[in-house]
Amino acid sequence: MKDTNSYNEELLRDISKIYSSIKKEIEDRLNEFTIVWEKGTEESLFSELAFCLLTPQSKAKMCWESICTLIEKNYLIDGSEEEILDCLYGVRFKYKKSKYLIEVREVFNVSGKISIRREIDRFNSPLEAREWLVKNVKGMGYKEASHFLRNIGKGQDLAILDRHILKNLKLLNVIEKIPDSIPPKKYLELEQTMREFSKEIGIPLDHLDIVLWYKETKEIFK
Repeated sequence: MKDTNSYNEELLRDISKIYSSIKKEIEDRLNEFTIVWEKGTEESLFSELAFCLLTPQSKAKMCWESICTLIEKNYLIDGSEEEILDCLYGVRFKYKKSKYLIEVREVFNVSGKISIRREIDRFNSPLEAREWLVKNVKGMGYKEASHFLRNIGKGQDLAILDRHILKNLKLLNVIEKIPDSIPPKKYLELEQTMREFSKEIGIPLDHLDIVLWYKETKEIFK
């Protein structure tokens, strides 16, 4: 564990100020995610999964707009690969990702219907669920699986290590450098480092993720 004196104190103060100013909004947003799990339809859960499959190397807002279009046209659950492809506006690698959306339907197909809640509920912890997602959902790595679980209220102890988060962990001196690639073992190491840092500064891990995202984007999104 790193000595707190070695962190970037000025930036740490800024992070604390941001957290104080948006803590209520963060709590509200995380509560909304929990409600998705507790009261949302299978389609709403699937939409979060599909969204997270679209996000790698693409802008989150563009991905969510594409998901909303798919829902509006009734293509998310029943559309063909071509119909899905036509709705992926501004999504990078859309040909590959449209295939992922088709294939993931089968992963969660129970007696001809999408059943995400039943599958995820089988696991004793979000960590177990994430391992299963990474192994069984094509196109889903640790970051995307963590993002999905967070968006359905299951990511309290998971880190979503995207470029915004890694950049700020480097600026804060929490990590020495941003790796060129993040294989699974490295992801888990970085996640544990961020987990320990969040405990040291008294900001829960899922809150810290949103704080660092907000610092870069000036908004709380998904």
